[in-house]
Amino acid sequence: MLMSDQLTNHSVQYGEELIRFGLRRQPSRTVQRVAIHVEPNGSVLVDAPESAPIATVLAAVKKRSRWISQHVGAARERLTHALPREYVSGESLHYLGRRYRLKVVIEAGSDPNARMRGGFIEVIVPEGAPCLVRAELDAWYRLRAKEVFMLRLAVLVPTMRWVKKIPEMRLLVMKVQWGSCSPAGRLTLNPQLVKAPRECIDYVLLHELCHLQHHNHGPKFYKALDSQIPGWRAIKERLDGMAELLLSG
Repeated sequence: MLMSDQLTNHSVQYGEELIRFGLRRQPSRTVQRVAIHVEPNGSVLVDAPESAPIATVLAAVKKRSRWISQHVGAARERLTHALPREYVSGESLHYLGRRYRLKVVIEAGSDPNARMRGGFIEVIVPEGAPCLVRAELDAWYRLRAKEVFMLRLAVLVPTMRWVKKIPEMRLLVMKVQWGSCSPAGRLTLNPQLVKAPRECIDYVLLHELCHLQHHNHGPKFYKALDSQIPGWRAIKERLDGMAELLLSG
């Protein structure tokens, strides 16, 4: 039996293209159908019930090969425009959906510090080493993320009758995920999400809070999500379109 969240790798042929995907079977969840996801980085993830034969999973993936190929291609196209960050003055930064400019201030002997000033996020460092600037920016974003996520949870949780209290939350930088919800009800959120517009943050939070009632991506889960945020599909598409930019550092 596979442990929770363990992945096995598989592939199917689509014309001359080989579609590789990770298959996830989660004993603690009750997914009743094969669900296919194309992550922002172009990777393909498939959720399937433990009882589903591998032949059934492969058939489901083959049936949606065209859709998968199109979305993987779109994700890779977006990634080609994501430039590596150098952590120097003038670079674009994002916070709550707004664009700011990085301003690196070198003050010998100073303690590293970051703050927002007008249209800039100013980072003070004793020397201009990119690793120092990045470390201070990461710390600043993490602090802001904790504050923003807790404030939004305090607003959203009372609107959901099945959530009795704000769940335990931890922050974890992830390459392809904005958040997750454990079977025990703990939320794991990507601090990079604080760079996105508030409606995108609310969508991710509501998505994970709905998992407190439905630990799968079945019809009941999506019905609950629809009731909480009817326009979530357009918001998800907007967030996916920004993923490579916001997750790049």
